[in-house]
Amino acid sequence: MKKTNLNQLTEYIVNIIRQTHKNKINSLSLSILYMLLGFFISTTLSTIPGQTGDWGIIGAAVIVTFYERISQQTYPLRFKNSLTHVFINRINYIKIGILYGLFVDAFKLGS
Repeated sequence: MKKTNLNQLTEYIVNIIRQTHKNKINSLSLSILYMLLGFFISTTLSTIPGQTGDWGIIGAAVIVTFYERISQQTYPLRFKNSLTHVFINRINYIKIGILYGLFVDAFKLGS
């Protein structure tokens, strides 16, 4: 097959992703970044629907559904390749960030 610019770009991106996962410091940084992303998502989910007062139950149902689906995929941990394992772990970090953000919002409302 002929090497095109698209093939070279794809190989370059795949090599960068592979090198990123080999370095533990980058893995820790990405984990913290995904947890902060989850914190931002939880803040968004708790403030925007709260403006009208009608969407609290629907927002809670979406969060619980998201949590249960991710837990269902995460905890058996029988993946065919390591890329799927890394992807599910990153989503799990987002889930942890959402939980942390909701606890912080609950403490803000309690005080």
